[in-house]
Amino acid sequence: MTDRQTQNAKQFIEAIPHAVALGMELTQIGDGNAEICMPYNPQLVGDPKTGVIHGGAVSALMDTCCGAAVMSHPDAGAGTATIDLRIDYMRPATPGQRIRTQAHCYHVTRSVAFVRATAHDEDGDNPVATATGAFTVEGR
Repeated sequence: MTDRQTQNAKQFIEAIPHAVALGMELTQIGDGNAEICMPYNPQLVGDPKTGVIHGGAVSALMDTCCGAAVMSHPDAGAGTATIDLRIDYMRPATPGQRIRTQAHCYHVTRSVAFVRATAHDEDGDNPVATATGAFTVEGR
């Protein structure tokens, strides 16, 4: 991965107002892998009784992380967009804990990149959600 790709991926995260509003922080990037964390925020709660973060916030985190993974892949180009993203929610995220998503771009064709991702909170090994997706490959 080039320094330019790393910089593009970082700018990608910082340029998305939604990602900024959700407090997303890029913590690792390179060679088709990315990790983004999102802090717990009471304004993102989907169930006031339990304090669980809304699934839409988790979805946005996973989508953004997958896009960053594609942009950091050595065979991908400078930009990407989501074609398809399937998210399977495994359990509610623990209230008060940040959520960490790791994504891996495992295959790139001339026009499509394929990604897998997992989201965890701080409670351990059991994922909050998993995702598989297809993303455009632009500017290659």
